[in-house]
This record gives sequence, structure tokens and C-alpha cells, in this order.
Amino acid sequence: MNMYYKIILLVVVLVATGCAVSKNPLRQQVKLLQEGIIKDDTSYVYALPYEEGKTFRVLQGYFTGFTHRERAALDFNMKRGTKITAARDGVVVRAKEDGTLGGLNKKYRSHGNNIVIQHADNSRAGYWHLQHNGALVNVGDSVKKGQVIAISGKTGFAFVPHLHFLVWTSKDGQWQQVATRFQTSKGIKYLRGWKKYRNSPSE
Repeated sequence: MNMYYKIILLVVVLVATGCAVSKNPLRQQVKLLQEGIIKDDTSYVYALPYEEGKTFRVLQGYFTGFTHRERAALDFNMKRGTKITAARDGVVVRAKEDGTLGGLNKKYRSHGNNIVIQHADNSRAGYWHLQHNGALVNVGDSVKKGQVIAISGKTGFAFVPHLHFLVWTSKDGQWQQVATRFQTSKGIKYLRGWKKYRNSPSE
């Protein structure tokens, strides 16, 4: 099955599962943030996790059906071999690149190559489904926003090649996923599923 038909099938699955609404209380907050109803937002503005001038589509957004029903995560549609960049300055605290398998089966979860970067406020960002030997940084490395850190792939629980991106913050000793806003060519946005976003200064 070629990539085009895989993406069409994924869209069908997402539509079919869209009625499965998340019960996470953060879901409603994310919706208000996306619609601009919440105005006093002082959260950090992340860079899109790919090179300047590039445009990618968000396959799955925050708290959508299929695999993100309870996740404040984003899936960017990326071909294998795409350069992934750090969305924020930080220090690498995890780098796995020995996974070789991937597919739409939970048995592949442990094979998902990933990088986790800790930021100055102790939040962390994760970059998942990297290709085999696709981590370009090591644990302990300091990285800068926009620096190329990895190569995309399709390892782990993944239907098509893509970048799975998410951010956690620690609250009362518990890690909690959070939605993040990004600088895009159209201004600062909370990204939405199935829309394309260009990494460049506001036009």
C-alpha cells in the first residue's frame, strides 16, 4: 500500500473514531485556547519541530480519536529521513535509536525510537518514531531551539512515517501532558489536526 492510500485510510479511521470524545478535562481548555477564547495565555511559544521554510500537516491533534483520545500530543506527517529540530532549548535526558520495527500493533511500542529534552522550567518534550540510528544527539547534550536533533522514521506503534511530539510538565510530583502553542507563518497558534503549518516568521 503506497503512502497516499495509507494516509486516506488513516483519515477514514480518524473520522470513524472522532465520535470517541476524550474525558480529560484538559480537552475543553485546549479547545478554548485554539479558538482564542482564553486570552491571558503566557505559556512558552515553541518552534515547530522541523526546519525553517518547511511545511507539514498535522495528522492527529490534541485529544482526537484513534490514538490521541487521551493524549495532548501532535502527529506531524513526515516522510522517513526528514530532519527534526528542537522546538526549544534544553538538555537531552533520553535518546533511544536501536529500534528497527514499526507498525499498527501495540507489540511494536517498545521499538519506538525517541528523544526527550528537558527545558529550563523542568518541562520535557518528546520526539517519537525516529528512524533506526536516527538520534543525532546524546544524553547530556545541550541543544538549541532549531538545532537538528534527529531523523524521522516509522519505528514503534506507527501506521505511517510521522513525528509524534508531546510536552509534559511536573505538577505535585506527577507528570502531566500539556498542549503547547507554536510560532507559525500565520502567527502563534495552538495547532489543529489535519491542517498544514509552515515554519517561518509570521508573514
